[in-house]
Amino acid sequence: MSRPGVAVSAAIMSVSCSDCFSDLLCCEDSGILSEEYSPAECSSDLEHYLPDDCSEESIASLIEDERNFVPGVDYLARFRSHPLDASARALSVAWILKVHFYYGFQPLTAYLSVNYLDRFLYSRRLPQSDGWPLQLLSVACLSLAAKMEEPLVPSLLDLQVEGAKYIFEPRTIRRMELLVLSVLDWRLRSVTPFSFISFFACKLDSSGTFTGFLISRATEIILSNIQEASFVEYWPSCIAAAAILSAANEIPNFSMVNAEQAESWCGGLSKEKIIGCYGLMKDILVESCRKKASKILPQLRVTIRGRMRSGTSDSSSSSTSSSSFKRRKLNNCLWVDDDKGNSE
Repeated sequence: MSRPGVAVSAAIMSVSCSDCFSDLLCCEDSGILSEEYSPAECSSDLEHYLPDDCSEESIASLIEDERNFVPGVDYLARFRSHPLDASARALSVAWILKVHFYYGFQPLTAYLSVNYLDRFLYSRRLPQSDGWPLQLLSVACLSLAAKMEEPLVPSLLDLQVEGAKYIFEPRTIRRMELLVLSVLDWRLRSVTPFSFISFFACKLDSSGTFTGFLISRATEIILSNIQEASFVEYWPSCIAAAAILSAANEIPNFSMVNAEQAESWCGGLSKEKIIGCYGLMKDILVESCRKKASKILPQLRVTIRGRMRSGTSDSSSSSTSSSSFKRRKLNNCLWVDDDKGNSE
């Protein structure tokens, strides 16, 4: 993490090098930036998505409204046609998750941050630059989400940790927050998968025996997949149902639960969509396991090499010849001795 040079810093902090960000240069005497403000006080629908009960009616209302809090249907096509955009989004979401973990934020805070990010990017194109516009947007979205959900929110400077490439002045971040609020029409109390998982868990486990595990595990699954742009194809209720289904399959008592049963948890769910989302979650899990295995292999190689070298130093010349033979055999099994493998 480093501050840009003086000339670059001036250009970045003024946020005036692109017509796309002209809204950031708001009038300072408007009164909005003259004092701290709380987005929660400005959101007219704050309490609407915190129902007192988890009735069928309240959940059906959430399913009806969730379409207003997701990017348009063509948002995913943009990433498929522009892989660099998908890569940049993944890096931004990864940074949000790092800061979320660093400060111990609630899961909803991280999800809301990404939700604001996606909804903004669907409505506005960021200027092509060296990455600072997207980072500024990420900081602003995370700040807004934290103000919505966290009892204690770090300062805007303290929020820029965990590998932030640029450091933005609080004034600049507040201006970006205002632009985000304007683009999102000040609708920050989004419908998310966390609006549904408790209800779905109770539907699946009416006894309450495994409800705690189902909610906890589904939350982990949702956050672990949030970095993948393909999930923007699915609405929050579908993601919640697929996550609960994935968590249930880890419990022997519910290992036979399928998407058809999940569809019956509430009206408005689609079996086909749940199957697609659930399959994507499984694919990502398999890929994650593969990557973890590839990281373990180099560690094993180092251990094997260390043992082989120790054995060689304690043996005679005849055993050295035997070790060379063993190294060749290990080479055939993908255990490469970097010192000798290339010369043989």
